[in-house]
Amino acid sequence: MLNRIYGWFDRRFDLEDSSKFLGKAFPAEDSFLLGEVALFTFFLLVMTGIFLGFFFEPSTTEVTYDGSVAQYQDQELPAAFASVLYITYDIPFGMFLRRLHHWAAHFFVASIGLHMLRVFFSGAYRNPREPNWVVGGLLALLAIFAAYTGYSLPFDEFASTATGIGYSIANSIPIVGDIISKIVFGGEYPSSATLPRFYFLHVFAIPVAIMALIGVHMAILIRQKHTEGPRSSDVAGEQTVEKDDDTYVIGLPAFPNQAAVSVVVFFLTLAFVSLLAGFLPVHNVAAYGPNDPASTPELIMPDWFLMWVFGFLKVMPSWMSFTVPFTDIHVSTEFLSGVVLPGIVFGLVFLWPFIDYRKDPTHFTVNPLRRPWQTAVGVAAVTFIMIASIAGMNNILADVIAVSTGTINNILLVATLVYPLVAGAITYYILRGNGREESQERGEPAADGGSRSMKPTSENGPTDGPSDDPTADSSPSGGEADD
Repeated sequence: MLNRIYGWFDRRFDLEDSSKFLGKAFPAEDSFLLGEVALFTFFLLVMTGIFLGFFFEPSTTEVTYDGSVAQYQDQELPAAFASVLYITYDIPFGMFLRRLHHWAAHFFVASIGLHMLRVFFSGAYRNPREPNWVVGGLLALLAIFAAYTGYSLPFDEFASTATGIGYSIANSIPIVGDIISKIVFGGEYPSSATLPRFYFLHVFAIPVAIMALIGVHMAILIRQKHTEGPRSSDVAGEQTVEKDDDTYVIGLPAFPNQAAVSVVVFFLTLAFVSLLAGFLPVHNVAAYGPNDPASTPELIMPDWFLMWVFGFLKVMPSWMSFTVPFTDIHVSTEFLSGVVLPGIVFGLVFLWPFIDYRKDPTHFTVNPLRRPWQTAVGVAAVTFIMIASIAGMNNILADVIAVSTGTINNILLVATLVYPLVAGAITYYILRGNGREESQERGEPAADGGSRSMKPTSENGPTDGPSDDPTADSSPSGGEADD
């Protein structure tokens, strides 16, 4: 019976031709699963988003609220705010699924970020994987924009005020800021056109772009070899694969082994996000109330993944704004801290594979402890983002240590500039010289700038000139598939 079913599908979809793909190898390393966590959380976002979309109303039109929240009974409320109250307190499982959507969004951004950090520190972005690094950076950028546009939708006092900061940044762009803010925000924020446009971006434009980039990412991953961690010794099997032979990838076949692992990862991800949704509350719109243009919440902070940009806005001194001589073009601190600095950060991220460029294809990852200057740059970058994020919480920090926000801003500005350099220098000092040893083992230029040193030809064997033809790969043994 099973053979007949298989034959029916085989005649229509040429399943036999897919056998090579099903045998592609995935290295059995836990950190490599972060990409799958990102994929699964995006799936959860789409599923929970569809549910929320059935009940959410993206409108600021006033409606009479008749739901379960007593304090708003019979009051005129913006339809968006009222619909979120209905979802949270009146729709069965609404609160749980709204929380699930919220925590999945955090997990999506976090898993992409951690995935990129793993790729960065292990050198997996190097030739020929520069395009996939750029695709990953675009995914991270879109994930942040997706979260930002969703953040504004409840139209409560807190979210509206935080979203207004984005409007101020967009409006600060010289020459084209007014046009961009009108296109994206529908005029001066908040306007009746803002929510419909953000809703369209949040549920359609950005998710479609994310799905397209995920497709490109997966296509590149399938077409190229998967990176693999350094082997400690030759791998025995029907055919022995030498330690340095990068024409093979040693790992689990895509089906059924890796597919089974992926199922486990999916349910673990679902379980953990569900656990958070079950026990940790999210943004309490009922407590903040609907948007009120005449007031501002006492404490405004974005989510953690935007805190570093908020930190730039907090500590950038006002004297850095200027007007371009002989023109009326004004360059404000909002533009410098909200557009220029984040633009530089993401620009460097996109350019990094071409800065740390390797002429020859590299299919093995590298121990970060053996990449002195690259790891030092990574530590400095992470420190920079962390200090900037702390700067975004300057009010809280000032209260904790009992100083004025002006004083703490000066301290944080200096720390943002100095600490990353110190952290990077210390890292390089500790790791200096480590890159030379492994590079010489692999016959590559040393990561710290040392000279190239080749092993004898008889030992290098198949490692010379790794095949770029994916069809040339084959399983070295019955238990290990090729990639």
